[in-house]
Amino acid sequence: MAEIRWQRYLRAAEVDAARAWLVLQANLGLAANTINAYGLALEEYLAFSAARDTHVVAATRDHVAAYVRDLTSRPNPRGRNVVVIDSGVGLANATLQQRLTAIRLFYDYLMEEGLRSTNPVGRGRYTPGKGFGGARERGLIPRFTKLPWIPNDEQWRAVLDVARKESFRNRAMLALSYDCALRREELCGLEISDIDPAHRTITIRAETTKNRRARVVPYSTATAELVAAYLKRRRELSRERGRLFISESRRNAGKPISIWTWSKVVEGISEGSGIAEFTTHTTRHLCLTGLARANWDVHEIAAFAGHRSVQTTLLYIHLSGRELAAKLAKGMAEIHAWRTQAMKDTFLA
Repeated sequence: MAEIRWQRYLRAAEVDAARAWLVLQANLGLAANTINAYGLALEEYLAFSAARDTHVVAATRDHVAAYVRDLTSRPNPRGRNVVVIDSGVGLANATLQQRLTAIRLFYDYLMEEGLRSTNPVGRGRYTPGKGFGGARERGLIPRFTKLPWIPNDEQWRAVLDVARKESFRNRAMLALSYDCALRREELCGLEISDIDPAHRTITIRAETTKNRRARVVPYSTATAELVAAYLKRRRELSRERGRLFISESRRNAGKPISIWTWSKVVEGISEGSGIAEFTTHTTRHLCLTGLARANWDVHEIAAFAGHRSVQTTLLYIHLSGRELAAKLAKGMAEIHAWRTQAMKDTFLA
């Protein structure tokens, strides 16, 4: 069960319904990151409600609408560090959707517990009887679907030039995160027993994945050399088995590194390379796009990435541009054939 860090959600800890809901989510086995996202969203909503002297259990749709207005008008908390604004306001569209999803699920829970009869948070859902074939009600905030950002070759080289100065551990982590398209939770959750140097494969255990599906993926010979160098260094730090990637600091020597530690490492690489868009997820996006460009089947990419839905995988097919490139090549070939035939028919007539 994921640990709930109540010191981050002080208001939620004091509201019985909010506390019970977060405990339920943790007991259901949701990932620690999901619990944290829900907790922070609920904490923010509770603070907004308290400022307006509104009890969340009895909140109306008007109150939720006011909260949405507040979300869509506030400045970005990162200020000048913000890289991309896709919602037209201070917060990214995905952040706005995440906030409302947590609140909607909280009110679903209150309805299930009989504490209220309706959910004040709107959602896009099918509504029978509205027009031919029914209709879909709009959510409170329009949803935008963006293609993932990936670096070009020059940007990737800039990242590698900075990463070259990192420790064996960080270089091995970056290489594995790219080769195996790992999420940061999967990367930091790797154990020594998960790696098979003889066959150059790693096992991503179900409990470390986003959708609780295990998978086995290969890594390259180049990455194998980095991993071997790191394993030698790791034996100097600790002989204990367990987590593959451990801390080298004096304070936490030999302890498993957290996802936050890895995020800080990547942030340092991002700043050093001048590629502000580079994040812990970029290597995954880059790998999967590369597989799409190499003409892997969509189902093969989905299995490699651990996607539950092929629709998610299709984003990388679109990003790779391979479908459009194939259609363009076919179209140009047909146009070229028509033109040459026209010249032949014209010149030899």
